[in-house]
This record gives sequence, C-alpha cells and structure tokens, in this order.
Amino acid sequence: MEPTYRPGERLTAMRRWRPVRTGDVVVVRDPRNADRWLLKRCVGRVGRRLDLRGDNAAVSTDSRDFGLIDARDVAYIVLSHAAQ
Repeated sequence: MEPTYRPGERLTAMRRWRPVRTGDVVVVRDPRNADRWLLKRCVGRVGRRLDLRGDNAAVSTDSRDFGLIDARDVAYIVLSHAAQ
C-alpha cells in the first residue's frame, strides 16, 4: 500500500462494524493463501462483491489477480495510521 502506508507504520483497524464503502482501506485474508493478510483499498462495489486494489498498482496483488471479494470476507476496516 505504499506510498499511502510505509513499512513500520502503525495502523488502527476495527473489526468490520459497518458496510465497506468505496475508498475504505480494509484487511482481508488472501484468497489464495489463508495464512496471509492483505491491506487493500476498496475501489468499487458490485452488489456484495468488492473490487480491492493496492495503492501501488505496479507491484500490488489485488482483485486484478484474484477477482472480486465478498464483503463478508473483510475482517477489519482501517481507521487511521501514525508513523512510528
């Protein structure tokens, strides 16, 4: 998610308590490897399905690779971040 977030930054995220909105940064399990968490931005909705993208398209693994994600699969919504 560079340049928005840099390695070592702390994020505040809450369990999903509301519907994901376009523009939200979310945390989901990688649909190809459940041991891995992904931090992605929701860039669009198609019903209950979300289009998730990384902020650095050149190196991001996102919906272009694994397809749309069901909104119920979002574990957390990022509230803010602060540099360490």
